[in-house]
Amino acid sequence: MVFQPVRTEKLSAGVTRQIELLILRGLLRPGERLPGERDLAERMGVSRPSLREALAELQERGLLVARAGAGVYVADMLGSAFSESLIALLSRHDEAVSDYVGFRRDLEGMAAERAARFGSDTDLKVIDAVFSKMEAAHAKRNPADEAELDAEFHLAIIEASHNIIMLHMMRAMFDLLRAGVFYNRQQLFRQRTTREALLEQHRAINAGIQARDAQEARRAAEAHMSFVQTKLSDLQKAGKNEEIARLRYQHELARG
Repeated sequence: MVFQPVRTEKLSAGVTRQIELLILRGLLRPGERLPGERDLAERMGVSRPSLREALAELQERGLLVARAGAGVYVADMLGSAFSESLIALLSRHDEAVSDYVGFRRDLEGMAAERAARFGSDTDLKVIDAVFSKMEAAHAKRNPADEAELDAEFHLAIIEASHNIIMLHMMRAMFDLLRAGVFYNRQQLFRQRTTREALLEQHRAINAGIQARDAQEARRAAEAHMSFVQTKLSDLQKAGKNEEIARLRYQHELARG
């Protein structure tokens, strides 16, 4: 028979499934701390023993980690996407930067298009709010805040695309970027003219998404990443040229 007896689901199973979905949909992020046991049990309307049973199961699955005296956290699952040896390899080779940016151009164009089509009104408000913060940070002389908001802006678009595979893949990619594996984002924001161009590019992406013009959003995102790729190539060439110039200078000094 295809029909099975209907059984009432254990409360702990309901808790497990809810937390799984929150992680899967990106609402609970790697490294994020869960509320305390009493608070979480009250929010979910379950007993503390049921909650403990669910949390223990999620820890066994590797989705949560308990830190002594600190609480329960969403596991940092970056390592499951990129091994330490691969991360080290990527960081040592310049061609990885070009491939990384090219990969991002393709996916971010798709994400911007999907955000314009499928993003909710609230998703679009989040994207616009992050862009407004970028505009405010742009006025500061130190580019650190603007560089950090650059990542938040792109991740907000990816979240608004409502594709969970893309979301987790790109979060892993941005975690590597934040760690400086591919390049130092602040390098792109050091020149004022480059900062102006980047802000205008982000404005165009935001405008396309807010207007729900999927094709324009995609075009703007792809143009932005092409600009980034060109600038990074220029920085690499400038760095190599400086190395050669220093060697030439040292050689000239040695000749007396």
